Amino acid sequence: MELDIQYLLFLQEFRNATGGILNEFFNALSKFAVDILPFLPFVIFWGVDKKWGYFFLINHEIGELINGVIKLTVCAYRPWIRSDLIEPAGDSKTAATGYSFPSGHTRTATAVYGSTFVWQKDKRKWLAVLCVILILLTGFSRNFLGVHTPQDVVVGMLETVLLLFIVSVVSKKVEGNEKLIDILTLVGIVFVFVSLIYIQLKPYPMDYDVSGALLVDPNKMMNDCFKACGACLGFLIGSFVDRHYIKYEIPFGTKELPVMVAVGMGLVMAWKDLFAPATLVAAFGGHWGHFIARLIMTLFVMIVWPLVITKTCVTYDKAKV
Repeated sequence: MELDIQYLLFLQEFRNATGGILNEFFNALSKFAVDILPFLPFVIFWGVDKKWGYFFLINHEIGELINGVIKLTVCAYRPWIRSDLIEPAGDSKTAATGYSFPSGHTRTATAVYGSTFVWQKDKRKWLAVLCVILILLTGFSRNFLGVHTPQDVVVGMLETVLLLFIVSVVSKKVEGNEKLIDILTLVGIVFVFVSLIYIQLKPYPMDYDVSGALLVDPNKMMNDCFKACGACLGFLIGSFVDRHYIKYEIPFGTKELPVMVAVGMGLVMAWKDLFAPATLVAAFGGHWGHFIARLIMTLFVMIVWPLVITKTCVTYDKAKV
């Protein structure tokens, strides 16, 4: 038996021996990483610090796409498919999407907590330290729950740390050079479409169980990458429009700003979890429905809501005068 599976079985025995007392804690930690954390960059972009908002968004959106392409290239099966002895905790088995390697939850946690670390390491060291702890705990939670192997988690962290470093270096070199930023934006758009072509044309493993049922359906495994492509394309287009036309500036000091940020968050969450699945995904399917839904959502974040915030806050200021 492979060493990674033995490790997961050891954690599984610990879960069973302790009556699953820690299951909910680690499950909540995992869900927070993918259900709440991805919205933090929007809040920062709209109402805290636009420059750092861009930093968060680049690391999250581009990192999500890179992770999706790697997953669909390696096509590693989940631990419970590799071994019948593995039984994930709670609903982790049904909640897990995509192939196993690298861990998407770990990548997301590393991208957002890691961006916070880079942002706050010289200002609020306690927060930076907390972010490192949360990255490690989130990664471990994927092992503890039995949905990812150690290598899934480690590579999920490392790929994101590498991206954080590259984005930090490149951001400093291109700052103020709009022409070069536009070239990088175009390169990113090309990468999105190349990724879409690649994931649809590449071969996938088609393994069957003893009953003749397909172990893993590649079409379902592609859904997350289509989401990432839509979100990344929306960010690239939105950033171009913002830099050249909108030039959004956070209206600090207005009483309306916190309210508008909160309303924007509510609208984005409602779109992602309720309206998009019921409309676009239902109409166009898991691939292109998710792609269009995430494209629209990110364009809303980058273009529509900044315009609404600016209009609302400026109107409010004029009304006071």
